[in-house]
Amino acid sequence: MEKRDIRRKIKALREMLSQEERIAAAEEVFARLERTAPFLMADKVLMYHSLPDELSTRAFLKKWSAKKHFFLPRVNGVNLDILPYDESRLELGSFHIEEPTGDDTVDPSEIELIIVPAVAYDRSGNRLGRGKGFYDRLLAEARATKIGVGYEFQLVDSIPAEPHDVPVDYVITQTTTIHIG
Repeated sequence: MEKRDIRRKIKALREMLSQEERIAAAEEVFARLERTAPFLMADKVLMYHSLPDELSTRAFLKKWSAKKHFFLPRVNGVNLDILPYDESRLELGSFHIEEPTGDDTVDPSEIELIIVPAVAYDRSGNRLGRGKGFYDRLLAEARATKIGVGYEFQLVDSIPAEPHDVPVDYVITQTTTIHIG
């Protein structure tokens, strides 16, 4: 299946979810994440602020923000800057996503764990983003463990990978936790 077909199929499936299904899925996925060694050992974690059709990260950020140092990305041209998460320093940014404000950016090498959003993943850790390459550029610079999270239907048989694509180390859904070699 081609990338555009995968994106179309996943979008249709996400639109069919009820609010209750979305909440339950996010709770289960993030409960699974909390039990992984990379999360338990990491202090500096790059999360994402979820779009309405993604697993919601808001409750997870609130739950753990006093115990871990969370960071969020901010779009800067074609790249992502990394800034500390502070609920009082968020404003609507690119693509209508709440982004951190300020100048206190952090180098990707300082991050220990990156929670990566995507449209889809496969069992080899390949990910399909929204097509702009923001995360591919960021992940290429990072040494952190990369964990992709999503709904069960976002785990597909195969994603066409290109040389610049950076796979994740784990994929977590409501029922599956895959550690890629």
